[in-house]
Amino acid sequence: MKIIRNLHAMTLWSDRLRREGVTIGFVPTMGALHDGHRALIRAARLRCDALVVSIFVNPAQFGPKEDLSRYPRPIARDRRLCRAEGVDVCFEPTPADMYSERFQTSVMVPELAGRWEGTARPHHFGGVATVLVKLFSLVRPHHAVFGQKDFQQAALVRRLIADLNLAVGLTVHPTVREPDGLAMSSRNVYLSPDHRRRAPVLYRALSAGRQAILDGLRDGRQVDRIMKRMMAEDRIVRPEYLAVCDAASLEPLKKVSGSVVLLGAIRIGRVRLIDNVTVAVPSAGSARRGRRSA
Repeated sequence: MKIIRNLHAMTLWSDRLRREGVTIGFVPTMGALHDGHRALIRAARLRCDALVVSIFVNPAQFGPKEDLSRYPRPIARDRRLCRAEGVDVCFEPTPADMYSERFQTSVMVPELAGRWEGTARPHHFGGVATVLVKLFSLVRPHHAVFGQKDFQQAALVRRLIADLNLAVGLTVHPTVREPDGLAMSSRNVYLSPDHRRRAPVLYRALSAGRQAILDGLRDGRQVDRIMKRMMAEDRIVRPEYLAVCDAASLEPLKKVSGSVVLLGAIRIGRVRLIDNVTVAVPSAGSARRGRRSA
């Protein structure tokens, strides 16, 4: 496995392989890799001849009071995981190289970034969009893989690729979970044993909302109340938002229909966690046909 830090060297490597007809896959990460990242790497490997994993803790997507300084950076362990999974290049640029002193460009996707995570973390998605445009231009992948756990981010990436004609294929891989349902996240290492035990309540609340929809509930506000009641059972966990949304636009739904995503974010102690579940709501016509055939 090659370790590339220099931006120009990364582009030279990619250009050479593209001229040879090699398909390049890409998994962008901020490091602190876990089995969720491993699943993304394996999914990317199936779609490409050569695979790049970037490890870059992007300062542009952290607000002034967020956890940039203490974000975990176990680079030796991350490299071992990448080697074990057959990664061809570990791309490790520095903040100074990615954002020079004269850097002033920002990429925005205002509608998708304007609510939920965008409200809670106003700086976040501008930093995400900007760094991804830079990474795509440096790595020059044919295909990129992202995780569903960051559902709003994946929606933003899809819009970014379409709007800027970036010619990058996109796969969104299902969320990888611990046995108790907690979504795998680099920030889970911050949880105390007691908080770790309580953290799956977010997934349980979202799952209760999904089950209510599957059982026939179509009032988005009632689904929202079901999720909030479950969250209220543990007073240590502080919800930031729970939402019933259209899966494409992320607009909140008063009447549940079509492709739906239930989004949630909580704080537990000093740790902030996000999660989501999706549900496809059958049309009234298909539901009636299903009952007749049964």
